[in-house]
Amino acid sequence: MTRKEFFRYAWMVPAAPLLLQACAGGQSQTANTSDDPVTPDSLVVHAPPESFDTFEQSEQAWRDQLSDTAFHILREEGTERPYASPLLNEKREGTFICKGCNLPLFSSQTMYDSGTGWPSYWAPLAGVLGTKLDTKLLTPRTEYHCIRCEGHQGHVFEDGPDPTGLRYCNNGAALRFVPADEELPPLRT
Repeated sequence: MTRKEFFRYAWMVPAAPLLLQACAGGQSQTANTSDDPVTPDSLVVHAPPESFDTFEQSEQAWRDQLSDTAFHILREEGTERPYASPLLNEKREGTFICKGCNLPLFSSQTMYDSGTGWPSYWAPLAGVLGTKLDTKLLTPRTEYHCIRCEGHQGHVFEDGPDPTGLRYCNNGAALRFVPADEELPPLRT
């Protein structure tokens, strides 16, 4: 079985996330092709707002706003199937924003192919993610979510590329992509 086939079907096995965490490291390649190193401090694509209020709404309002898949991921901490997201192959410059509230979360400059089947980033934009311990599986993991609407995005692992060594493994259905030449949508209120 190839690595790609493993990640495509491993989500169906109850202990697969443990295998994913153990097997995903060491195969990453950064998407940055310029000679200048990209660091978290040098990201310039669509900076997040300097300040923002939290965003809350009723469960019914979330259901009306989101697809069933996006609701399951953002509001019920679900996970999409690997290789299911069209964002996995997004190569344009731009910003990935929270599908729940439009807060900018990741720059395309930090996206890389982790080989896991989920969009992966080595750093978020500053101050936009919260984390908590996830103990739903046998091994504890660090879950991260949008700090504004608390929408679940994914998990962060310590097997990513330089300069951070981190892999923010994100559900594509929890994000929207905004190309660099387009204006960011306003934050939802």
